[in-house]
Amino acid sequence: MIIGVPKEIKNNECRVSLLPVGVESLVRAGHQVIIEHNAGLGSGVNDVDYETVGGEIAQTPESIFAQAQMIVKIKEPQPSEHRLLKKDQIVFTYFHFAASRELTEAMLERKITALAYETLQTQDGELPCLTPMSEVAGRMAVHEGGQIFGRADEGQGNSIGRCPGRLPGGSGHYRRRCGGV
Repeated sequence: MIIGVPKEIKNNECRVSLLPVGVESLVRAGHQVIIEHNAGLGSGVNDVDYETVGGEIAQTPESIFAQAQMIVKIKEPQPSEHRLLKKDQIVFTYFHFAASRELTEAMLERKITALAYETLQTQDGELPCLTPMSEVAGRMAVHEGGQIFGRADEGQGNSIGRCPGRLPGGSGHYRRRCGGV
């Protein structure tokens, strides 16, 4: 099978869908893996890392979509990518169809085979793709919120949790040292 890894183009998405270790496993299993030029940079992976394990580098997303039997992404195909999808092509990504009628209709129109990470289940009902990503997102949300909340220019200049010398709830007011507020 020819597997394509285009660069993610959704705003603020820097991840790549396959790391070199995944490419190496697929190549060993007899697949051809084509990665878009610089697709891994946001994840700290360069083109040479992919080529070293047998991946091929393509210069444009158009060439990847045209050749690949399966497209592997992180985020749902963006509107500019819809036209690149072809009938019976397998697209493996987070789709979140329930959140977008437009996306659902576009994928039906293109007649692709959509494999949505968030819906894949093991026989015992576990969600092997969604669960770990949800756990990471939940943990990161606290850190991101704390950084933004604590910045005086974007947040309120408050701490996210209870700290010595601060009122509960991060109200931003300091307690007086002698017990009064």
